[in-house]
Parts: sequence; C-alpha cells; structure tokens
Amino acid sequence: MEKTTAPTELKSALRKAVESHRETLLALSSRIHGHPETAFEEHRAAAWCAELLGEHGFEVTAPAFGLDTAFRASVGSGPVTVALACEYDALPGLGHACGHNLIAAAGVGAALALAPYADELGLTVRVVGTPAEERGAGKALLIDAGAFDGVDAAMMVHPCPFEMADFRSFALGTLSVTYAGKSAHPSLNPHEGRNAADALTIAQVALGLLRQQLPAQWRVHGVTTSAGTAPNAIPDRATAEYEIRALAAEDLRELRERVENCFRAGALATGCEVTLERPEPDYLDFRGDPALIALWTANARALGRAEPVEREPFACTDMGNVSHLVPSIHPVLDISGGACGPHEREFAEAAVSPAAEQALLDGALGMAWTAADFAAATAHARGATS
Repeated sequence: MEKTTAPTELKSALRKAVESHRETLLALSSRIHGHPETAFEEHRAAAWCAELLGEHGFEVTAPAFGLDTAFRASVGSGPVTVALACEYDALPGLGHACGHNLIAAAGVGAALALAPYADELGLTVRVVGTPAEERGAGKALLIDAGAFDGVDAAMMVHPCPFEMADFRSFALGTLSVTYAGKSAHPSLNPHEGRNAADALTIAQVALGLLRQQLPAQWRVHGVTTSAGTAPNAIPDRATAEYEIRALAAEDLRELRERVENCFRAGALATGCEVTLERPEPDYLDFRGDPALIALWTANARALGRAEPVEREPFACTDMGNVSHLVPSIHPVLDISGGACGPHEREFAEAAVSPAAEQALLDGALGMAWTAADFAAATAHARGATS
C-alpha cells in the first residue's frame, strides 16, 4: 500500500467531529465503567453503544450474530469496509480493571466522527459490539457468525501502562479437566477406591517436569477447583481449570497435546477416568498489519502521543483471531504512566482518570484518521491497478 493519506482538511474536520462528541463519549465511558458487566452479560453496555450510534444515523442490528450482547452498526456505502471493534466486558470482582469502557467509547467515537464523511471517503464503517473478550473468546464466535465478512481492515485501541503501536500477543488455549474415580473409606477399604485427587496430583507433577522441556515463551498455568470434600473419604471427583500460551497458534496445538497427555497420565496411573474439554475457542496470536501500523504511528505522533515502545508479547486477546482473517491493528495507549497495569484494582481507577479521557479521545481520532488514510491509500492502489 502506498503512503497516500487523507487530505489535511478532512482530518481537521474529523478532529472537530470528535471534539463535538467529547462530552457524549466521556459520559458513555463513565456510564459503562460505573455499571460493570462480565462476559456475555453486557446488556446495558451493548445497548448504550448501539442506541447512541442509532441516534446518529447508523443502521443498527441488536442483538446480532447469535449473541445477545453483540451488535452491528453500519453507515456509508463505500467500497472499502473498516470494522471498529468495541469491547465492553468487565472482570469478575475487579470491574473495568482492563479499561474496556474506554475501548467501547473510542470505537463509538471513531465511528461517529467518520459517519458524515464515509461516502466522501469511499468507506463503509461497520461497528461491531464484541462481548466476552476476557473470557469466552467472543470475537472467535463472531467470526464464525460472519461478523467480519467483507471487511478490509479492522481496528481497536486498548488502554495500557505504556504506548505501543505494534502490539503482539500470545495464543491462548483453555482446558477443563475432570477426573472420575471411586469413593471408599481410607482406613476400612482403601483398596476399593480410585483417588481422583491423586490423579490430579500426578498430572501436576508431570506438568512441572514438562516445563523443563518447554520453550521459554510457552506457558502452562491453572488452578484446582475441587479435589474432595472430607479427609475420611477417598475423593471420587477432582476438577481443574488450565490455560496454555504460546507465541503462535501453530505452537499452541503441539503444547495442548503435550499438556493433555500429562492429564491422561494421571488417569492411567490411578485407574480413574479423565474428561478433557475446551470451554471456549482458542485465542490466536495477534498479527498486526504493517501498513496499518505505519498509518496509526504517524497519526499518533500527530496527536502528540508518546513515542511507542517495543515489547515482547505479554497478554492475550481474541482480536488476534480477527487479525488472522483481516488486516488489523490493536495499538495500546498509556493511561497510568506505568503506575499500574490491566487486571489490577488500581487500573480500574485509572480507566476514568484525565489521562484515560485523553486516551479515549485520541484513540477515537487516531482510528478515524487511520481509517480515512486507509481508504485513501486503498482507493489509490485500486485505481493504479485498474
């Protein structure tokens, strides 16, 4: 893609458009923050975003894509379709300690700014309300339902304790483990029992030894959720929840097989039965599009954002699944100056700070500018090859 960008006058108009919606966007963010809803329960947040877009001329479908808390809103009829992803789920017990209130409001803000100029830019602007990013891989479900079909580029921004344009993430898989054994009295007839808790212990020892042979960037971690109820009864049931992470989706498949074999070993050694289930789709590693990253970086500098840092993968997101399908960006914006990070209680407070409000407005305008630049560059490239 050549470095053709949107005209300066149009970018100035987009800036004024974001500013005109300033109080509405800040109020939306604050409202979502004050009413946190966890995965697949984001009824109010989804409705508030969809209603606001509908009030400004967007064609809205809600609910959408077979999910009660997803929505689709579109405006414009241009040949280039840009999708803006709005996350709005909160963390159990922590509220908006990942700042998804800002993500939702920034996505809505970018869409509202682009709406009056969509046809002039040759754009179709599609806003996708994406539930269950923290748990449930909502975007993977949306992809299966066609939410990103026909999209030329997808984008979102995320709050963080630093600034980053070329965001990268781990691939993540989840695993639910259930051992079924046989209960017996540990003194009277222990030989008749099959200890499910022992099966889980053996699996955990095997996992500990497996870690010696895993590449540095592969991760295995989990918790025991049940392993018996009384010391005078051999446990006939034990359960655990585990996560696995790798740098790439291709590596995740190998890691899953090796981890599952550790749990099978526990069953084999104790005479128990094991059931291994995937409670949600895999989160794929995020792969940012270089051309979109370059456009975003130039626009972020024009907004006066701090220079982006480079970091190894440190998190997971189901936006990674979108990036395997559609050219995507997922820049992160500093709202805490490094004082605290996502999934910390202090970050929930940072998500309604003055720095967060500025990040919201900059994120909205940065995405609007990047979408406009992308449309101009795509139109130029298509014209050059016609």
